[in-house]
Amino acid sequence: MSNKRYTDEFKIEVVKQVTEQGHSTSDVATRLCITTSNIYNWIKKFGSPYSKSFQQSNQHSEPYYLYK
Repeated sequence: MSNKRYTDEFKIEVVKQVTEQGHSTSDVATRLCITTSNIYNWIKKFGSPYSKSFQQSNQHSEPYYLYK
């Protein structure tokens, strides 16, 4: 098992491929040689508008609920 580290920018781009572009988690994982569990963890961290990381990165923008 490798202890490879990924940047937050890379993780966010992976999350966008799944959540915004509609690619399947398994396809993205296979294409990028990462595990699906990594992707699911990154979605929990970066994919939710209510997660702490999302709120910190968007603290100067309008709240998510205004876009619905």
